[in-house]
Amino acid sequence: MAFRKAVKGTLIGGGAVATAFGLSQFFEYRKNRARLVYVEAQGELKVPFKDALPTREEQLSTLRNTEEFDVLVVGGGATGSGCALDAVTRNLKTALVERSDFSSGTSSRSTKLIHGGVRYLQKAIMKLDYEQYMMVKEALHERANLLNIAPHLSAPLPIMLPVYKWWQLPYYWAGIKMYDLVAGSQCLKSSYVLSKSKALELFPMLKKDKLVGAIVYYDGQHNDARMNMAITLTAARHGAAIANYTEVVHLLKKPDPKTGQEKVCGAHCRDIITGQEFDIRAKCVINATGPFTDSLRKMDSQKTANICQPSAGVHIVIPGYYSPDNMGLLDPATSDGRVIFFLPWEKMTIAGTTDTPTEVTAHPIPVEDDINFILSEVRNYLSPDVEVRRGDVLAAWSGIRPLVTDPNSKNTQSICRNHIVNISDSGLVTIAGGKWTTYRSMAEETLDAAIKAHKLSAGPSRTVGLMLDGGKDWTPTLYIRLVQDYGLENEVAQHLAATYGGRSFEVAKMAQVTGKRWPIVGKRLVSEFPYIESEVQYAIKEYACTAIDVIARRTRLGFLNVQAADEALPRIVEIMGKELQWTEQKKSVCHLSHGILQYFRIQTDSVEELEAAKKFLHLEMGYKARSEQLSKTTEISLTAQEIARYKKRFYKFDKESRGFITTVDVQQVLEVIQIDENALHEILNEVDLNKNGQVELDEFLQLMSAVQRGQISDSRLAILMKTAEEGLDLRGPVSVDRSGGGV
Repeated sequence: MAFRKAVKGTLIGGGAVATAFGLSQFFEYRKNRARLVYVEAQGELKVPFKDALPTREEQLSTLRNTEEFDVLVVGGGATGSGCALDAVTRNLKTALVERSDFSSGTSSRSTKLIHGGVRYLQKAIMKLDYEQYMMVKEALHERANLLNIAPHLSAPLPIMLPVYKWWQLPYYWAGIKMYDLVAGSQCLKSSYVLSKSKALELFPMLKKDKLVGAIVYYDGQHNDARMNMAITLTAARHGAAIANYTEVVHLLKKPDPKTGQEKVCGAHCRDIITGQEFDIRAKCVINATGPFTDSLRKMDSQKTANICQPSAGVHIVIPGYYSPDNMGLLDPATSDGRVIFFLPWEKMTIAGTTDTPTEVTAHPIPVEDDINFILSEVRNYLSPDVEVRRGDVLAAWSGIRPLVTDPNSKNTQSICRNHIVNISDSGLVTIAGGKWTTYRSMAEETLDAAIKAHKLSAGPSRTVGLMLDGGKDWTPTLYIRLVQDYGLENEVAQHLAATYGGRSFEVAKMAQVTGKRWPIVGKRLVSEFPYIESEVQYAIKEYACTAIDVIARRTRLGFLNVQAADEALPRIVEIMGKELQWTEQKKSVCHLSHGILQYFRIQTDSVEELEAAKKFLHLEMGYKARSEQLSKTTEISLTAQEIARYKKRFYKFDKESRGFITTVDVQQVLEVIQIDENALHEILNEVDLNKNGQVELDEFLQLMSAVQRGQISDSRLAILMKTAEEGLDLRGPVSVDRSGGGV
């Protein structure tokens, strides 16, 4: 009965969509041809800053001293940066300000997919919803464009949909084929059906029981924060004046000479780093602040109604061995009706997302319930042979989606992630809602509306096919030249090519000599990831101002492994301190007192910078959830025999039977191992729950109990102490590097 109902719904819905599809394809073809003819007639755009970008100070000077811009964009996420790029390539004098860092909000915390939305197409078919169908179609067009304009940052990804009931096979197959059909000529690769044996061959971690087959379809995947940066930097190279860490204090207004009505004419801004305040005047102000849309709207008018309903989505990162290198997984119906993706990303595995109503905050925190929900859903699809452990979570984060409110909706899951463009009575242009994938078309629509409302002189959008920063000179074999020309490690060269594209040579030129036979240049920030020190220097050229900017958005280390990011932080802060003159040598004896004051001020700056980055990892990247997981393990679920064995291990270090161990005790036992004292403090601090500088017996037993239950994995202290018990003097030096380092 269910099968007949599903097929009937598919056929009826499919017929309606097919009709709409034919008409929309025709009109889309005509629209695209007209646009391409215009772009070809205009020739190549001028790029004022093709080689070197203006510094942040130069950008701020332009913002302060320009008499009036045509467009001021508030918000440096994907949509805001897209608006700035669209505006500046229409020859409009463009400015952009961002309160935090570019891509610091939702745009860096996505599922990393460039997709049309399979579930939205399902709703469009089942509910005969033409609006949702057109949203999917637009997204699929933008997917193809984004893969084309940033080939170094994006690529097609096959995604498997496992099927465990025979009747679901034709139902899902029809839906996925419709997805291909709507994409038309922009279909990445045709979807296909797999037998059970073939599905297990391609995804061996999959649960075998009751599996009848699978369907594989293709979507795009990208490095979201780096993609956002590419859009932002492309706008800057074309002449847009941009500045991060520059907040809008209030909007500027002046009376319309014809009507006398107050009109928005710019913004009073503050440079958060220096505290300096200044006005930016503009004919048009665009509000592209994502979840903070309503905050800026209320600066315009306190009486305005909210138009956004924020929704939190949590993702987790687990080791790469949980998924094949080039095959994702889609769970189309979780236990509560949500969709979970399970995808390879940056040689790790990303799983998510949740979808729950939330309050707007600049610092969303992943909660333990959401992390465990994702792990539970992952277990449902993986083989019992694969133990899904809480301790294998290397990072976790929460992103806030700026969904457009539907007054008739009961929960955020049913809200269509479409967008709206609104122009207030005072002329403030607001773009809200939408998807990462459709940032470009949203920007085009926003600028079209702004140009019309404010009577700006500009032509049509020119961003279709416009290559983003680093994309033009990229080739799949570019990394080989990096290896051959500079002596970089193969893995590092591949990473640089995939992150910076044609700009990767600039990063390679800045790389320091290692002093080794191989690699010749490129000192890694942390041993198990291909990020190198020269990327920190290059990040500053890309307007990075803090260590958080480097670990979260210029590199993705904080999103991949918080413990590795924490380990790299001191060196990152040291490099940034030198580049940004956080340190300064005393120049003469007569200026000694000033030099001392400057030294201590700078040292304080460095300490504060390090602490701020550690706080970011602790709260926003899942470290807090990890520490809470251990602290809540008050019940020690060990047998008497296990407790006796672990006590014996503990007392090998606590020789005086004081009931606790310190770094001194560990150093005395591990005399043959050269361990940096700071590293040793970090190792003990991971287990020191009450933060009193020592690890008590109860804390150690809690640790071992958590390790056995899979809540904690690869504890460095547990590994060290086990090695000591097995005869350290016979085994030689022992690595204390994390093999996982879960949070």
